[in-house]
Amino acid sequence: MTNENVHKGAGHRQRLREKFLSTGLAGFHDYEVIELLLTLATPRKDCKEAAKAALKRFKILQGVFEASAEALCSIPGLGPNNILGIRLIKAAADRYLEKKIVDRDPIRNSKELFEFLQLTLRDAPKERFIGVFLDAKNRVIAVETLFEGTLTGSSVYPREVVVSALRHHAAAVIFAHNHPSGDPHPSEEDRAVTRKLIFACGSVGVTVHEHLIIGDRGYFSFADQGDIARLTAEFWGLQDNR
Repeated sequence: MTNENVHKGAGHRQRLREKFLSTGLAGFHDYEVIELLLTLATPRKDCKEAAKAALKRFKILQGVFEASAEALCSIPGLGPNNILGIRLIKAAADRYLEKKIVDRDPIRNSKELFEFLQLTLRDAPKERFIGVFLDAKNRVIAVETLFEGTLTGSSVYPREVVVSALRHHAAAVIFAHNHPSGDPHPSEEDRAVTRKLIFACGSVGVTVHEHLIIGDRGYFSFADQGDIARLTAEFWGLQDNR
């Protein structure tokens, strides 16, 4: 093969791959991680400048992974085909961590659940509301994104949550959503939504164990603050007084 048939980044690309196979991602800059992923579906074109541009646009590595296909394709040098690696790594990581928690008890083994939720939610560019559905032994049956967008009382529909819980034959559920601002402190809307969901699920015999808010500075647990127990008691008190 003549030199003109070899693109200028071929040697650099090969060195990146050999470096990863030898030491993993230790010592990689974030843009080099993106560059390596781009090479998976870019057979000949140099990917370094596109990788740097993507990182500059989305600020952090997680931001690149969470970016939509449309947003990624707005970066010079990126298109529907060569973003495959970026899209694939996030989807594969989500599935890997989801499989780790399925059939596990997240009440007693919360570490895997938090790892999954943090990776899935912490750096998402918009709010995402997730339900983790549990069986009668508190083992995870399924994880489902229920709503996306700004979390308000009008955008979270308890009826749809109940339908999902019944479809999965769930005995209990854990809710979680992210705050793109990074601050996990609950808003009044968060508190109102939590109350509505506990009452809606309770009406069909589904227990709410937790509602977590994930931010880039930690998380807020409604259960740890006693709100889940208080609202559940309020629900059953209203039922008893009927």
